[in-house]
Amino acid sequence: MIKIAAVTENHQKLSSHFGRAPFYHVYTVENGAVVSEAQRSKPYHGQHGDHDHHEQDQSHSHHADMFEPIRDCQVLLCGGMGEPAYRKALAAELEVVLTGGEIRSALQAYLNGELASDMRRVHQHK
Repeated sequence: MIKIAAVTENHQKLSSHFGRAPFYHVYTVENGAVVSEAQRSKPYHGQHGDHDHHEQDQSHSHHADMFEPIRDCQVLLCGGMGEPAYRKALAAELEVVLTGGEIRSALQAYLNGELASDMRRVHQHK
């Protein structure tokens, strides 16, 4: 059994910006099939005003909090994320797969072993 979290703003498409998405859609997979799914709220930058990437201490702790709702997951599907959040996801022992489009299509491609992560979707924060 594995749990796969998809970062989303609307429960249909993968969000292109991890930090601004308010939801995770979590799938429990057994023997290659989805056996359950759930929506989970996710801390996001819009909750607390605009995110300032220059305040590194605040953003790093905030990113850590963003992964708390999926601490039971092994895989994270996301349309894009900043480099600090990407590092935090890896530190949380998540397999991060960066891709775009509909969640269901990306999930099925992942389960079929046909989905490669696109590292160009990691945003460099200045």
